[in-house]
Amino acid sequence: MFTGIIEEIGTVRSVRGSGTGVKIDIEAVKVLEGTKTGDSIAVNGVCLTVTPGEGHFTADAMPETLRRTSLGKLAPGAKVNLERAMPCGGRFGGHIVAGHVDACGEILSMPEDGIATVLKISAPREILKYVAVKGSVTVDGVSLTVTGAGTDSIEVSLIPHTAQHTTLGLLRPGHRVNLEADLLARYVERLLGFPGTGQEGNASSGGLTLEFLAENGF
Repeated sequence: MFTGIIEEIGTVRSVRGSGTGVKIDIEAVKVLEGTKTGDSIAVNGVCLTVTPGEGHFTADAMPETLRRTSLGKLAPGAKVNLERAMPCGGRFGGHIVAGHVDACGEILSMPEDGIATVLKISAPREILKYVAVKGSVTVDGVSLTVTGAGTDSIEVSLIPHTAQHTTLGLLRPGHRVNLEADLLARYVERLLGFPGTGQEGNASSGGLTLEFLAENGF
């Protein structure tokens, strides 16, 4: 489990393999502290099992990961956001991030808004249904607050610190980014009733309704 608070920016040293699977070698410093073989590190929001070395770590990405994320497009010299799995008792600075990317989006525009940079990102409908204004979304591993949600895109705002300490400040229109919807929204959908079972909105059969929640003080 991660929080979407990036610890450092790493540099890709090599990418070996093909669409059947690749081994990624990434130069890093901070995220290697206390990291052992088999531990998890989120790379641009993708949870990977790592083998640490001196000043770097390697991780394998299987075909499913390459299909759903932008990791297959990485090349030597690319910058990536890195975060170790959250330790028990650690600060929870962002939101619950599983490191399981839903899909890729594309940066459409990056207008300035005072000190902030607004990212408008295209997003598939299967993610948009979980997105709400002032809710959370993960973009290349960074926990961000949603400032706008349309029928085919979302908007998030970057403060200067986020732009300077993550790879998001390096993005330009046309760049593809990894998107992960809020995990809690998925569980809420499941509680409301699994589509196609005839249990939609039926609290007695395991689903929830707005009326049921109101009656019980929520």
